[in-house]
Amino acid sequence: MNPELISKINALAKKEKDQGLTSEEKILQKEYRDSYLEEFRKSFRKRLENIEITYCEEEQ
Repeated sequence: MNPELISKINALAKKEKDQGLTSEEKILQKEYRDSYLEEFRKSFRKRLENIEITYCEEEQ
């Protein structure tokens, strides 16, 4: 994940909590969050696609 993007998201979240955001900042916050989620989903999908399931036979 991009640490700079996460930092920007966190900064806007803190500002929103403390004093509120302008309409431009809200748009920017949504863009950052959408970008983060897209990156997260790609990473998660890639991780899932690389999982290999193996079955072991039971000992009798």
